[in-house]
Amino acid sequence: MQNLHTLCMPRRSGCTFEALPHSRVGGQMAVPTAGGREIGAVIRGARAEARMTQGDLGAKCGYSASTVSRVEAGTIRPAPETLLAIAQALGLPPQRLGVVPVQRRADTSCSPMTPPAASVADGVMQAQQEAPVRRRELLAGMAGTAAAALIPSPAAATPAPASGNDLTATLERALYAPDPSGATSATVVEQHLAAARGDFTAARYGHLGQTLPELIGAAEAGRDAAAGVARERAHSTVARAYVLATELALKHHSDIAWATADRALTAARAGGSPVVIGEAARVLAITMRRSGRPSAAVDLLRRTAADLTDQRGAAPHAVAATLLFTAAYTAACDRRRSDALDLMAAADEAIRQLPAGTPAAPLFTVDATPAQRDLYWIGVHNALGTPDEGVPYTARLTAAAMPTAERRARLGTDTARMWHRLGNPRRTFAALCLVEQAAPEEARRPALRALTADLLYSPAPLPGVREFARRTGAAV
Repeated sequence: MQNLHTLCMPRRSGCTFEALPHSRVGGQMAVPTAGGREIGAVIRGARAEARMTQGDLGAKCGYSASTVSRVEAGTIRPAPETLLAIAQALGLPPQRLGVVPVQRRADTSCSPMTPPAASVADGVMQAQQEAPVRRRELLAGMAGTAAAALIPSPAAATPAPASGNDLTATLERALYAPDPSGATSATVVEQHLAAARGDFTAARYGHLGQTLPELIGAAEAGRDAAAGVARERAHSTVARAYVLATELALKHHSDIAWATADRALTAARAGGSPVVIGEAARVLAITMRRSGRPSAAVDLLRRTAADLTDQRGAAPHAVAATLLFTAAYTAACDRRRSDALDLMAAADEAIRQLPAGTPAAPLFTVDATPAQRDLYWIGVHNALGTPDEGVPYTARLTAAAMPTAERRARLGTDTARMWHRLGNPRRTFAALCLVEQAAPEEARRPALRALTADLLYSPAPLPGVREFARRTGAAV
């Protein structure tokens, strides 16, 4: 295991690198050009896209998972040669991690060297390109005006949410040292649970993280004091509290999601409610997918959905449809196109068979509606590498069709990824602005900060993107 000093300093004998801004790597010289927080956001986002854990990335580069966590949080800055190793492990161009590799000069001494012209000229080149592009935009007339109108007004700057490390510590406290409030009656606990769900759907993740330890403590205390039917109901309340905890951990790519998801499903099964079991199985399956077990996740979702369709009532069937959504996306992430398309077709059929008056949101996070189906189609095609096939679904979707701020932010996220993969930075930025407008804390998630950081290097000028990057923590 590498210690902090060896991570942050290049390892070369015969030279002192501490005072130098460059590092030789093989036959090249690496020049750092970006700040630690921006680098960490890009690394975390690329790792999430690659479905690697912090331990996986650390193993590829020779570091511990905790060290990778500190790098992603921006609390330490790796040496340039380490950044090159991380870039190689993630399949990223070194420039994305703020490192410009250039050919080594014939002089191999340890004296400082002048940064390459390319790294200094980036800003100049952008400024030179901006004027003609603006002239072309003026000539475009109403088309240019319409394109600009796609970008919502920027949201007010919001304080940065808790880091992934802070969240993990909070959830660990909820798991292993819960804080009961003293009010443990079923009615009061369910009121607290409803308020917590409101925080999640409104994307108030910071406040949710603060209240979860007390909620989980009160829910478990109420369950322990109950008996008979009341205890089964209390088990379901505990399960849903852990579902929320898992959703929050997944938002922050925290490995503690394994523990919270396991507790959610254990409590759900003890409670016996098919709907709650479906909710818990869904977050466990997402955790499995994130940990590199997509096939097992699809199997779990399929089995649970089949069990739910055997139940009476609209709610279990609606939950089954949402599990099929998640299974389809999971199969797509595993590049199993046929399975993904079949599962989406099954979900579509399940939605059509729902009777009128089906509860709008039987799960905490997903509802079984045509709008959700279209949103999942975009995500499935993004994962399959066919984003062009997701474009028709965007024409049918509006932010108003999404019932919560969290879902509106998801619409912006998936649309941003689609346009980014199609090489349209302007529409990518417009979608990211939708995320910020709907849920500012979502715009600060690691994967979206990485996408924002990538837009900073767009060849076409994007007015407002640097200010957006600063607001969302993608740039300093």
